[in-house]
Amino acid sequence: MFFVDTLETEGLGNRSYLAGGARTAVAVDPPRDIDRVLARAALRGVRIVAVAETHVHNDYVTGGLELARLTGARYLVPAGAEVAYARVPVADGDVQPVDEDLALRAVATPGHTPHHTSYVLAEAGHAVAAFTGGSLLIGGVGRPDLVEPRLTERLARAQHASVHRLAAELADEVTVLPTHGFGSFCSSSAAGGAGGTIGGEKTSNPGLLQDVDTFVKELLAGLDDIPAYYAHMGPANSGGPAPVDLTAPGVADAEEIARRLAAGEWVVDLRGRVAFAAGHVAGAFNFEVDGQLATYLAWMIPWGKPVTLLAESAADLARAQRELTRVGIDRPAAAAVGTPADWIADGTAPASFRRATFADLAAARARGEDVVVVDVRRDGERTAAGWIEGSVHLPVHQLHHRLHEVPEGTVWVHCAGGMRAAIAASVLDAAGREVVAVDDGYAAAAEAGLTLCTTG
Repeated sequence: MFFVDTLETEGLGNRSYLAGGARTAVAVDPPRDIDRVLARAALRGVRIVAVAETHVHNDYVTGGLELARLTGARYLVPAGAEVAYARVPVADGDVQPVDEDLALRAVATPGHTPHHTSYVLAEAGHAVAAFTGGSLLIGGVGRPDLVEPRLTERLARAQHASVHRLAAELADEVTVLPTHGFGSFCSSSAAGGAGGTIGGEKTSNPGLLQDVDTFVKELLAGLDDIPAYYAHMGPANSGGPAPVDLTAPGVADAEEIARRLAAGEWVVDLRGRVAFAAGHVAGAFNFEVDGQLATYLAWMIPWGKPVTLLAESAADLARAQRELTRVGIDRPAAAAVGTPADWIADGTAPASFRRATFADLAAARARGEDVVVVDVRRDGERTAAGWIEGSVHLPVHQLHHRLHEVPEGTVWVHCAGGMRAAIAASVLDAAGREVVAVDDGYAAAAEAGLTLCTTG
């Protein structure tokens, strides 16, 4: 009997897999922190004999090269991928053994990237699962615009052909096991779900239900923003990522924290947004460890800028450090654990700002207060859900570079749920603005009586 274990990387919206039999296994699209994969293999009592990449990833740094080196496994990488290290180049139709009566067959599925390859797991020659990477997702497909703008439409058409090929060649009961689509920005839409099968996707996936022209038109029209750090992931993966270092960073005291802030470095407070608003180091930014830390910090920080992490506990610090290595922020410059009292020089008061709801915003407007409303959602969200009348639109990932566009007055900042508003509020607070963070679900804006505008 075969097994397939799923390793979730929730902060990035991705999944990796360990699949095998009684003695040996293959790891598919492994994360940078490969200790998780090794631990799962040890729990299963299997040896990893192959590591398979569906493509050169654009959204995270792979652990594949290091995992193959440590285990002595064959490193399977699509033949069309340009990489700077030795690997087993995999072409369409190639078959790689995994365990007795268990093998992987490579299926060329270009679209997410030109060289994208899916892998069909077969037991005794019978297909049982398909590792589809960024090709066929649960309820969608991988986006085709991450490689080169001039290739986007061509790759979108290739994506349509690829998912139809998978649906035509595989039986309805074959399990679909994608890497992306669980919140990943590599997904072309809000794809996701607990799991799926080829048969299920035939009845629900737009890529399999639409003709190619309709598919391409709607796919391209719905593409979301591309996180800025993606530009660094492909080159890192093509060149060969270095082994990850998760040892604890050096400890910073209040004096060092102040010195690093004065030098223009980033100090990131990992605490929850409620605690941060109540009191924090002036100039620090708030990226909650329980939010999409890696995605938004990597998206916003100038690449290569030293970062110091502040956390309530050593566990939170270690968790954040692990998440950041997955997107190439390998070593914090320094770190500190505790509370603002530990991070601020004696005699200095912590900074703070107000939190509010949409009902509070409506009341402030009704009182005639000088209110500036800044909406930090992405373009697609604002278009789809409407916006508060008179609000200024500055997506959170652009705010740091567009502070000069924020009008004078008290700034009430909101997103869809509160996490990104907290990030934005911390950026505005660090810039010296009086800010109110709206910590509320966007649906409450209409309930509060605020006038909403739409494009319809």
